[in-house]
Amino acid sequence: MNREDLSKKLRSLGITEAMEGACIMPEYAEAMDLVDAGEDIFGRPQKMTAETYAAWKQMRTSAAQDSIELKLVSAHRSVDYQCDLIQKKIEEGRDIEDILCVNAMPGHSEHHTGRALDLHAGDDTPLEESFENHPAFDWLSTHAASFGFRMSYPKDNTAGIDYEPWHWCFHPET
Repeated sequence: MNREDLSKKLRSLGITEAMEGACIMPEYAEAMDLVDAGEDIFGRPQKMTAETYAAWKQMRTSAAQDSIELKLVSAHRSVDYQCDLIQKKIEEGRDIEDILCVNAMPGHSEHHTGRALDLHAGDDTPLEESFENHPAFDWLSTHAASFGFRMSYPKDNTAGIDYEPWHWCFHPET
């Protein structure tokens, strides 16, 4: 998506030029070479880069060997999908500034890269801070880096995104 089209989408969501200019998160291009990665916990088909998928399968298998079941909540998201997520929250009556503390601005989401995964374990509600209390979080904190994954939004992160213990991104250089 070109810059002009992205800016139009952002304005339609109520994201002003000033808000866009103040965003400290990097812009991410949408990944084009994605592979099928199975279904998420909601039965939706998911995609990610081939390299991410290979690392995800290895990490999930290793966790299972330690009696930890890692479940996929979300992987690749297009800019349009990110816009739709934000639009739904606006329609629920939420304020755009509050939304942008929990959802990256379209064009700035690691999910666009096909390398970011939102993970879950257990029966609790997904995408909640309580994930940090699950043994899966401890396992990820100890082992994820050996598979190339890092938690993107720890407490007090500089990106301006609320703490997300469930959001892990594949960085092949690690």
